[in-house]
Amino acid sequence: MGYVKTYGVILDAAWPVFDESALIQTEITLMLQINGKLRGDIRVPADAGKEQIEALALQSDPATKALNGGAPKKVIVVPGRLVNIVA
Repeated sequence: MGYVKTYGVILDAAWPVFDESALIQTEITLMLQINGKLRGDIRVPADAGKEQIEALALQSDPATKALNGGAPKKVIVVPGRLVNIVA
């Protein structure tokens, strides 16, 4: 007879433990549109308000290049989805 190594029964193994803290996001990614065309994305805090999202979008590289130092005509913020800057 050969050597037999016993590992235990799989039915006796413990189930994985659910870690709820792994699901919490501190930052989200929003699509950045300029004049209706996708120009990139920005990372914002998950709990950011519309004003903070708008400010971060206007400070992004694609926005500063498109605006060329000017002010936007309109900024549309759809929370959790996208920011559209009308130049």
